[in-house]
Amino acid sequence: MPVLSMFYGVIIRMQSERGGKHHEPHIHCIYGDDELVMALDGRVLEGSLPKNKQKLVDAWVSLHEDELRANWKMLSDGDGYFKVEPLR
Repeated sequence: MPVLSMFYGVIIRMQSERGGKHHEPHIHCIYGDDELVMALDGRVLEGSLPKNKQKLVDAWVSLHEDELRANWKMLSDGDGYFKVEPLR
């Protein structure tokens, strides 16, 4: 699963899941042993992160939603992906 970005110990991954579990564009956010699956509209689909890390991810997704949607389309079409600027 490609890594799109990393910031403050959070790793953001994305893969196209045709016919997969979540059936919509989403990211996987990993922090230590915790994992959160989040739709690109900010809804939590599965899992959790510590609250302070989830707030950072929420802010990052808001800033980069268009880039995340473009990555989802590229991955779905088999055209690769591009890195997204981390939260600073």
